[in-house]
Amino acid sequence: MNTGLLVLRLALGLLFVGHGIQKVSHLLGGHGIEGGAEEFRADGFRGGRLTAAAAGGGQIVAGLLFTAGALTPLAAAIAGGVMTVAVTVKWHNGLWVQNNGYEYPLVLMILPAVLTLTGPGRWSIDQALGLNPWHPAWTAAAAGLGITSGLATRALLHGPTYTPE
Repeated sequence: MNTGLLVLRLALGLLFVGHGIQKVSHLLGGHGIEGGAEEFRADGFRGGRLTAAAAGGGQIVAGLLFTAGALTPLAAAIAGGVMTVAVTVKWHNGLWVQNNGYEYPLVLMILPAVLTLTGPGRWSIDQALGLNPWHPAWTAAAAGLGITSGLATRALLHGPTYTPE
């Protein structure tokens, strides 16, 4: 079981890190912070560079935490927030990724919650610090905080940009 949790953490964490790096730089095929800002603008979000930096930075931090198996509920909350926004952007396309749907962001919301429920395994910083297993209340709090922060971000930053006349 510990080997499986390690593989899951590494795959999930490194995918989050890579996706975050793409949002804020030209590395890994990214389009830089301006490209990330343009992606958010195209999806109807205000905030430009700051929005892209917050999303990309959040993905990088969550990914590094997952990779290390450190503060797993916090990593899940951050990932859950970013992925909730992604689900809301793709919601109108339906579930399936073939139609640009929300299937993939939904999986990236569920896996962090599962890692918080199971714990990151023996080979993790959480285990080394005696934090594993996390109390189920932390899992619930992480999931709630992630979804709530994502929905709040959507409510606050999505919509027409104010332009003074």
